Amino acid sequence: MRKIKKRKGKWFALLCAACVLAGLLVGWGGRIAVGAENAGELPTMIVGSDNYPPYIYENADGELIGIDVDLATEAFRRMGYQAVFRTIDWEAKKELVESGEIDCIWGSFSIDGREDQYQWTRAYMYSRQVVAVRKDSEIECLADLAGKRVAVQSTTKPEGIFLSHTDPRIPQLEEVFSLQNRELVYPYLSKGYADAIAAHEVAILQCMADYDLEYRILDEPLLTVGLGVAFSKTDDRGLAEALSETFEEMHRDGTLKQILGKYLAEPERFMEVDGYLRRKTAASIRRHWRTTQETVMLPELFCWMRTEPSFPSTTSVGRCRSRFQRR
Repeated sequence: MRKIKKRKGKWFALLCAACVLAGLLVGWGGRIAVGAENAGELPTMIVGSDNYPPYIYENADGELIGIDVDLATEAFRRMGYQAVFRTIDWEAKKELVESGEIDCIWGSFSIDGREDQYQWTRAYMYSRQVVAVRKDSEIECLADLAGKRVAVQSTTKPEGIFLSHTDPRIPQLEEVFSLQNRELVYPYLSKGYADAIAAHEVAILQCMADYDLEYRILDEPLLTVGLGVAFSKTDDRGLAEALSETFEEMHRDGTLKQILGKYLAEPERFMEVDGYLRRKTAASIRRHWRTTQETVMLPELFCWMRTEPSFPSTTSVGRCRSRFQRR
């Protein structure tokens, strides 16, 4: 199992009780603006996110820290902005960025399947979406979820997979609990309300480390996704492209690895962005070839590749051409 750095936290039993009670009494939707108020004269960039350790969360002093907090702070500093973080209702993220109330959505946000909904940066890291069960569970693989109850955070990729019924690996479930508050997901599993949960692997491992939980992550992932930053499709400031270039710079100079290393014991495993993009591009090519019933000519196919959002700028068409022809 991958190691992850442990954070000091409250007793998990108290968290379970508090979270379940909070979920029964109120809906979570508050917004709290945080960030340095005296960071100079730089123009601000409002970053919308929610609590999602180890990407973004509060430390013992009430300050926001995490992978995405550190990345956003450094990346926007290099671009001449001061990052100001705002805790948002995650279900309202699209409306908030389109209205201009926030400048971007940044918080372990999966690009895959949302390519047409936002203006995206390139992926800055990748993450596996996985299923976790209690250690003594008889569930060993995705097929064993038949007739079981699964808890997920609402509007996330796992929720979409379980509710869409389009993945042939996923059997018929008894129930899917779509929880607006992410912090309710783990108590649902620990208290037996759900038989399994699904989320980003890093987030599950973080919770296991913080609260000494004995969950077991299934070997087969739901999917592997690229994490990026989303801007409104009507945003004409060129920020997505500029931020993508800054990510590449931070990758080259070692800053990305240094930041990930503060929170993850094996940061290199989450930095294989180009490899992830090449695999995703190859899969997209095969899907496109099948949907055109092989009537498309290769030159037309590679023209399509150049416009495909997941096509990595660092991968040459020639290299993809040879890979596609071999497969």
